[in-house]
Amino acid sequence: MQCDVLTLFPESIRAVTSQSIVKRAQEKGLLHLTVHNIRDYADRPHFNADDTPYGGGEGMVMKAEPIFRAIDALRNDTHDLRIILPSPQGIPFTQGQAHALSCESRRLVFICGHYEGIDERVRSTLLAEEISVGDYVLTGGELPAMIMIDAAVRLIPGVLGDPLSAQHDSFAESLLDYPHYTRPSEVRGSTVPDILSSGNHEAIRRWRRKEALRNTLVKRPDLLNRHTLNEEDQLLLDEILQEQPHMTSS
Repeated sequence: MQCDVLTLFPESIRAVTSQSIVKRAQEKGLLHLTVHNIRDYADRPHFNADDTPYGGGEGMVMKAEPIFRAIDALRNDTHDLRIILPSPQGIPFTQGQAHALSCESRRLVFICGHYEGIDERVRSTLLAEEISVGDYVLTGGELPAMIMIDAAVRLIPGVLGDPLSAQHDSFAESLLDYPHYTRPSEVRGSTVPDILSSGNHEAIRRWRRKEALRNTLVKRPDLLNRHTLNEEDQLLLDEILQEQPHMTSS
């Protein structure tokens, strides 16, 4: 997976990419990530990358030309770019999109907006895809870009220590994850469910599936509408509803 991030604040990206899973992916050669300072492509001598908005109004708008120059420089290496603009106006980011990014053969370019936004000609000229990480506004596009990269990178085969970990994640199949426990067996009077230390692998598998369904029903019932229940899932869901009759499944 090859990614480039265009930003006015490169250190905010590097602070995240030098840690944990993303760092490990780079060390293994599974992720090639380059951070570009947009100001490096702005006009001398002041390297201004923003200006006041036409029509008046508050704040500043990021200039189009420095971003175009940065993209032109990337296209000197390859024309096969997929340009993504993190934006609250974009389509919602999902686990499915994370998987698609992890398999993307094109070079991914994330353009991080700031201030009041980016000159509209960047989006329209470059045909940048707008993707949103939620219905809220952040200071800049750096955090959303890193959310998307992080979510995609952990799905690349060989990145995680246990290749099954990503398969069991929440949203991997439109269900939330089951509860997890570790030592000690008792913490402030709360104990680990006995079944998890029973050694009965089939019973543990069934318990985990049932609790994943219960978690989804309690916290995100809307997700069940996206999930095709198999025969076992339906039986487990019926058990949950019998145990907790106040709950409903639509």
